[in-house]
Amino acid sequence: MRARPALLACALLLATASHAGAAEWGLIEPGVSTTQSVRARYGAPSRVDREKVDNYDTEKWIYEGDRAPSGVIRLAIDFGLLQDNKYRPDVVRAFELTPHGSTFNRGLVANGWGSPDRTGREGESDVYLYKDGLLVYFEPDGWNVKLMIFTIPQPRDPTEERR
Repeated sequence: MRARPALLACALLLATASHAGAAEWGLIEPGVSTTQSVRARYGAPSRVDREKVDNYDTEKWIYEGDRAPSGVIRLAIDFGLLQDNKYRPDVVRAFELTPHGSTFNRGLVANGWGSPDRTGREGESDVYLYKDGLLVYFEPDGWNVKLMIFTIPQPRDPTEERR
């Protein structure tokens, strides 16, 4: 019964996510959110990893254990984005969400983000791809989500109809 409040919170977040122009979760939007807005929302991370990506200094903030959001095992946020030929080290490039068991499932994903633009398989997992910037990997059971990766929106074919 302890999981119900987390499920309700996730359902509310999913309901707002469906109205966004880009895929987002927990008020984090790749290409828009910054280190300042993430820190204000989630506090200090459990750990910060620094590395060079394409000769740019980047940071990955990891929230796990008691610092992870409710219903989530791990939240990892990558900062550092090249936008309009300018490097912005404080902007979210992408983030990964590893939910607890049944926090997210196929039904919640469909209600929150709609039908995927593409589907596929990787190993034993079904995968949903949303060009708005979301990849969803399902557990082998096909129902529960094991990983969600949020990125900036992907380019669309100009002749392609938007969902």
